[in-house]
Amino acid sequence: MAERKQRSRGQGDSAAASLDFAATVERLEGLVERLESGELTLEGSLSAFEEGIRLTRDAQRRLDEAELRVRTLTEGEGGGIELGPFTPGAGPQGEATGER
Repeated sequence: MAERKQRSRGQGDSAAASLDFAATVERLEGLVERLESGELTLEGSLSAFEEGIRLTRDAQRRLDEAELRVRTLTEGEGGGIELGPFTPGAGPQGEATGER
């Protein structure tokens, strides 16, 4: 039983591993608010900062993985990759679709 708890702690040293990206960002925003409030002790501030660093690294890793997936899926007609600037709300040719 103790081994199971230890294993789950080892895997979940950062609960961020099980959070989706939006939840990670929301948690980061909450930590920033707590840090900016000035109500935390030094130890509490350090703990919140450490968690924030872990969450930030996890979010950056997820963004990097998403970028890689997009690059992988974005192949041109000749098999080459066609990369272009991202425009929110743009269609496949970069034209605005008007949809939101």
